[in-house]
Amino acid sequence: MVRRLVADSCADFTAEKKKWTKVRLVPLTLTVGGEDVVDNDSFNQKDFLNKMRACGECPRSACPSPESYMREFEGADEVFVVTLSRHLSGSYQSAVLAKQLYQEEHPEVKIEVVDSQSASVGESLLVLKLRSLLEKYDFEETAKKIAAFRDSMQTKFVLEDLDVFIKNGRLTHIQAILCNALNIKPLLAGENGMIVKLDQARGVERTLKKLVESVVADVKEATTRTLAIAHCNHPSRAEAVRQMIMSRVPFRECMVVDTGGVSTMYANEGGIIVAY
Repeated sequence: MVRRLVADSCADFTAEKKKWTKVRLVPLTLTVGGEDVVDNDSFNQKDFLNKMRACGECPRSACPSPESYMREFEGADEVFVVTLSRHLSGSYQSAVLAKQLYQEEHPEVKIEVVDSQSASVGESLLVLKLRSLLEKYDFEETAKKIAAFRDSMQTKFVLEDLDVFIKNGRLTHIQAILCNALNIKPLLAGENGMIVKLDQARGVERTLKKLVESVVADVKEATTRTLAIAHCNHPSRAEAVRQMIMSRVPFRECMVVDTGGVSTMYANEGGIIVAY
């Protein structure tokens, strides 16, 4: 019996966690300044951030093709695929089409495509949970339990640079002007796979404190959960957030990771993402 975990490349892992899960990451393609950058192990964050700063156009991402997903299904008896929220990317639809096409030729293979309703470390937590569930349960029970876990998971983030969000229409023009002129930084969250604003404050540090208070206020069963923090080229900020949260909430463990390609594009330098 060959069981396989697959995710798109927006999932952010430490090398240790990636090795433990044995997850296969299917890359998105990023385009900045007319140049395509594949979001795989060759991604250079520093170089990409420099290109983003130098480019007047908004960077874009392209989801993996169904064929890219199908290649990762080969040789497996059971497959779980975790993708970006369907409201943020076409990655989920591509994976669903890959499942349909693959099962036409291999109807005996079980494939479950999980819409993370999240991104970055939100996806990562689902992969980690799947790895644990598959050690105890069969395919069908694992599918039920991962859906329940996904629905209980929270993803929140604070961005120092809102440029990509503004250019992609995530903030209205009026909101964008106010945020830039007054140095207002919103506390954002994923809600049913869509981005919503929870709060705001003047300056990143104040908004990060609101982030910590929000985690403290709504986390449930922390001793059984992992806190995951992704940062875009700002390890000291991530460590400060980790200490503020862990000093007040007894999470079972905490994973801190730098952002990969897709998360870097949207979080931009200094961005912080938490999931739990």
